[in-house]
Amino acid sequence: MPRLAPPDLSVDLSLRTRPRRAGRLAAALAVAAALAPAGAYAAEYETFIDIDDEDDLLELNTTGDISAETFDTLVELLRRGVDLNTARREDLFTLPNLNYAQVDAIIRYREEVGFIHDPAMLVAAGVLDVPTLKSIASFIYIIDPGVRYAATSGYVRLRTAYSPPDRRAPAMVLDAQVSTLRHLSMGVAGTLTRNRASDVRWDPDRAALSADPAKPKVFLPKFFAQWDTDQYQILAGTYRAGFGQRLTFDNTRNPTPNGVYRDLTIYPRPIKLSTLCRESAGEPGSTPCEGQDENTYVTPDFRWQETLQGLAVGLKRLEFGPGWLQAYAFGSVQSKSIYQYAIYDPDICDDPRNNDDERCAAPPIYGRQPDGGPAPKLSYQKLPYMYRDSTAGGNVSYFFNRRTWLGVTGYGTDITWQTGGKALDFQEWARVPFGGPFGAIGVNAAWGRRWSDLGVEVARSFDSMLSASGSDKTVARGGGGYAAIVKHTATWGRHQIETSARYYDRDYANPYARPIAGRDLSEGQSARDEAGFRVRYTGRPGKKTSVRGWLNFWIPPSSGEPQIHLYARVEHQVARWFLPGVWLEARDKDLRLNGASQCYGGDPGISSNVGGDGDASEGDMGEVGVDYGVPGATGVGCRGESVKYNLQFGFLPHRKIKLVPRFQHRFVGDPKSDVFDSSYLPKDGEPAPAPRAIRKGYRQDISAWLTVTARPTDSLRLRGRVRYQNQAIDDNTYLEQSLWTYLDAGYLIKKTFLVQFRYDLYVWLDKRDNTLLRIPSPEHRFMATLEGRF
Repeated sequence: MPRLAPPDLSVDLSLRTRPRRAGRLAAALAVAAALAPAGAYAAEYETFIDIDDEDDLLELNTTGDISAETFDTLVELLRRGVDLNTARREDLFTLPNLNYAQVDAIIRYREEVGFIHDPAMLVAAGVLDVPTLKSIASFIYIIDPGVRYAATSGYVRLRTAYSPPDRRAPAMVLDAQVSTLRHLSMGVAGTLTRNRASDVRWDPDRAALSADPAKPKVFLPKFFAQWDTDQYQILAGTYRAGFGQRLTFDNTRNPTPNGVYRDLTIYPRPIKLSTLCRESAGEPGSTPCEGQDENTYVTPDFRWQETLQGLAVGLKRLEFGPGWLQAYAFGSVQSKSIYQYAIYDPDICDDPRNNDDERCAAPPIYGRQPDGGPAPKLSYQKLPYMYRDSTAGGNVSYFFNRRTWLGVTGYGTDITWQTGGKALDFQEWARVPFGGPFGAIGVNAAWGRRWSDLGVEVARSFDSMLSASGSDKTVARGGGGYAAIVKHTATWGRHQIETSARYYDRDYANPYARPIAGRDLSEGQSARDEAGFRVRYTGRPGKKTSVRGWLNFWIPPSSGEPQIHLYARVEHQVARWFLPGVWLEARDKDLRLNGASQCYGGDPGISSNVGGDGDASEGDMGEVGVDYGVPGATGVGCRGESVKYNLQFGFLPHRKIKLVPRFQHRFVGDPKSDVFDSSYLPKDGEPAPAPRAIRKGYRQDISAWLTVTARPTDSLRLRGRVRYQNQAIDDNTYLEQSLWTYLDAGYLIKKTFLVQFRYDLYVWLDKRDNTLLRIPSPEHRFMATLEGRF
């Protein structure tokens, strides 16, 4: 699919078959856009998104500017792209930095002119300003209707990551995509993993699972072929689907999904290293992870999500009466992975909610030895091809106009275990309901006129979970429940206010529900056992000032713990070359109990791409530090609060150089950060008393960044960053203290071949026991990307 490069703005949209921006505007326009304050945006993104590639998104996520869900959403949107001429209102609304008024203006303009041949036409017509067009250029593309039918374009890309002293083959991903015949696109993505066990099956002699220990192995997790026109769509392979307010069925992560979307996403390079040895004492009687292997860290594998795999067909628009009809049907049969501790044996455990019964724990997994000798136990493993997920569903909607519709969505899923005839099941805290088949059906509606947009969805879930015994009202009964959400968006000028209210029954166990919800989980799901509301504002009170923020309040009806999440961000352009900003974020897990003595737990929001073992799946725990509600999970039982503020200053000393210093200070409840005082003397003749814990108030964490980006030429981009982080600043033996530096260079040769290299130096400064034993220390990480385009 050829892309057009608008000559007026010198914006190159020709990179790859999916949209990419070459990253140059005319000199004056680039200066205006680089530090311009953001306008109101439609989708639920925390900051103004102005990026060139996935590495920019990874930078935003690791610095905390965007959450894990925003990171995953934007990576997928960047890979997939949005056709500026054919995209529906919901898809344009997913683009960052656009509000509803701008989306509707784009649609009206393309209806007036017939076809947008050049994105710069939107600026000339006053639909968008230059900074906004520049910021979405990476996500949009144009298919010229005048090109020959057989015109073909595509890309092939190899990504790899390595860190010494890892002696194994480096982690790598090879993906490719081709588009031809105007409507046909095909793609495939494969990866080399080194940290996954394989051939998992039930061993009746051990009454446990056994597997081949981790070794380099090729996976082909993503592939697709799609024929997509204005009227209909046929997609075979890996894909995502979502409809309405995301309450009945959605795994797209799009803020406003409507349809099916191809999926070829294997997420960008892994960052944090993972442990090399993942074995524990088993039949040999002693752990193989002794000595250096126990403390050695290596490059993790690249990460992907197991979504849907099969066939999807869609009738996008069938004229009927005053409006049009839309219909989608999809089916998926896929062998999925699961975290080894997220399963149990139903033959010996009646109810996985019974945490006091050792029989309800996950069965052990033994690593089979080539010589048949004693097998050690495997630990912290992602187990591939454990169960077959068979899902079928669909959506039928009638559109009175592009802003008003009524639709019905439903799906059903059946689970078949692939462990050698042994039927296992999911723990109650896993995202997938245990017990057998599950599904949901729902009705959604929308109405829009002038400045007002209203969306409503009501759904009912069905599952096979057993009814819990006893009278504990905090435990789900099983069998399914009800849920409802209503959302209103008001847009006028440069302002947008979204107000929503929601109720999710404690029995609403729907793993494909991704509506607005709090960050806590109820038996593995966020859209469950929750009643709340959220108010969001994004806009520009003045031409040089940008404001965005929200207040999210919710209560789990079963426990009555009122929780809140507050976010506010202000940026003001002082001068053409200077854009300072400040933002505040506060979370409280129980407004009834406050103070430093209440623990807060983990800090959600960093993509699992940053840590963990480098991969994730829909049935797995996807974010780092989330309170999962399971024994041993970070933050379980914590009801405290966390408050942090950020100060950031954007400098543009030259149109090709940008400097961004930033400081973050966080206050968090953490009883473990008590300081023990042993300096006092005992009384004469008495033994020395035990050290006393002295309350120091909230634990304090600080971080400081300096990021420098330079583009000496149109083809060369250089980027570097230094970050200092100190968690629990008054105790160097408790949490992490580190210095992280990286340098990144990318060069585009004749706009057809990209070469990119990155070097990270990670220095651990704290004095924890595991840090002092850590190998390697400091860490040297090397990453490279080679990409050819045609």
